[in-house]
Amino acid sequence: MYTYIMAHIENRLFYVGVTNNIKQRTFDHKNATYETHTGRYNIKQLVWFEVHSSPMDAIRREKTIKKWKREWKINLIELMNPYWVDLAADWDFTNYITNKERFKDL
Repeated sequence: MYTYIMAHIENRLFYVGVTNNIKQRTFDHKNATYETHTGRYNIKQLVWFEVHSSPMDAIRREKTIKKWKREWKINLIELMNPYWVDLAADWDFTNYITNKERFKDL
């Protein structure tokens, strides 16, 4: 399980989430439409994540971080990623499909 932070670098907007598949979830955020929070505010860069051994640990960490002040989130990100690079910039997403494609037959 992962707890992660996506960001809009210039505006310092954040999305904190939990997933069991960080690559798929990052792809989902990068391809989000305007109807979603990440799509509307262009929050497309994976700037921080950590691995947890259980879903409960990941969820607990997510809830904690969501309550933090902006400055604390920035400090957390900069400990792991001082230059705010997109940690998923070099990931290959060619085998992934968007949520819209995934659920089109439902």
